[in-house]
Amino acid sequence: MALQLFDTAARQVREFRPARSGTASMYICGATVQGVPHIGHVRGALNYDVLRRWLVHSGLDVLMVRNVTDIDDKILTKAAEAGRPWWEWAATHERAFEDAYAALGCLPPSVTPRATGHITQMIELIQRLIDSGHAYAAEGNVYFSVSTFDSYGQLSGQRLDEVQQGETQSEGKRDPRDFTLWKASKPGEPSWPTPWGRGRPGWHLECSAMATTYLGSEFDIHGGGVDLVFPHHENERAQSMAAGDGFARYWLHNAWVTLAGEKMSKSLGNVVAIPEMLRRYRAVELRAYLIQPHYRSTIEYSDAALSESAQGYRRIEQFLRRVQSSTGEVQVGRVPAEFAAALDDDLGTPQAFAVLHNTVRDGNAALDSAKETEARQLAEAVRAMVDVLGIDPLSEQWAEQGGAEAEVLARLVDAMLEERQQARANRDFATADAIRDRLIEAGIAVEDTPNGPQWTVRD
Repeated sequence: MALQLFDTAARQVREFRPARSGTASMYICGATVQGVPHIGHVRGALNYDVLRRWLVHSGLDVLMVRNVTDIDDKILTKAAEAGRPWWEWAATHERAFEDAYAALGCLPPSVTPRATGHITQMIELIQRLIDSGHAYAAEGNVYFSVSTFDSYGQLSGQRLDEVQQGETQSEGKRDPRDFTLWKASKPGEPSWPTPWGRGRPGWHLECSAMATTYLGSEFDIHGGGVDLVFPHHENERAQSMAAGDGFARYWLHNAWVTLAGEKMSKSLGNVVAIPEMLRRYRAVELRAYLIQPHYRSTIEYSDAALSESAQGYRRIEQFLRRVQSSTGEVQVGRVPAEFAAALDDDLGTPQAFAVLHNTVRDGNAALDSAKETEARQLAEAVRAMVDVLGIDPLSEQWAEQGGAEAEVLARLVDAMLEERQQARANRDFATADAIRDRLIEAGIAVEDTPNGPQWTVRD
């Protein structure tokens, strides 16, 4: 089965056929570096990291661009509120995002362009649009004329007569549906010289210029969060294609992480920041939790769900270490056909994880029955799968990030919970309660669930 991906523009799953044989090109909308990253920010980066790994596993050379939006109204506002230079505020939070990506095992992009480093390319794109009659200058601003682009709204499904850009009406804008390519300079704000006066770029313009600078006029995959479909990606598509570029062949969008039913965002105040999360869970456990649901499915965050996912990851980890202890170093083998079929089906990570966990279960059964050859073969398949998913507990990265200490803790706690379960089965409730109390005193919270006891390290 060839890789199939859901294309937002086509509203259907399409077979992935790269524009250039042997190479896949991806542009991922990166962070607007206005603050500390939370798990809603990094989910998309993780989803596209898994896609990238699967494309590489499938034999493709992947060129991936993930940009940084380092000039934006929100950045200017937050920097001003903090009394810090806008560029220093952006650089500080850019490092925070890069640290989060690295901590969670994202492969580094081929290039990470900043918006402020591509002003020349943006000015050239604006000029192309003006020359072709799709843009106009007014009062130092430059606007894209939406009505001149016949397929505007095709990506998002917006009706032209219902379009609202969310921009304030300004003098010189011919149509309220038009969106800003270039913003005229305001006192105290950073600005760059252009033929239309000093100013700064509009958000949508930035990504079009950066994508085509590194990937060419046509490339394979444009990815981002579902909240970017309109207006950001709709406007990117319009201005790029109006300028004569083929632009993205496939549009992919990952869903939100929500908390209490609302999109996780700084404005709502329901932020689960990465630094705080990594004090409570290992990075590899957080990664596994965020990539297991389908990328187009919303994750309703809860501590209980993350704890349960972490327990599932520890079972994978413990199986591989058991086999390694019994039979020696475990190599990376071949992924099972069912696993490959799951990922080829629009990156079906829930089904892929099901294959992974079933293989671990079969491997443990083989090891318990002293079938070491079979157990080792299954362990090699497990390593192949977790390698593709970026969560291989035997890899150098996770071993270097404190995995050994956490594994010792996991083994001790799981052993005590097994003793507690046995005591409860024997109706020795005094012993079971004593074990639970010892764990609580040690800072381990235990929750009994239909799937067995789940534990977390308490704050």
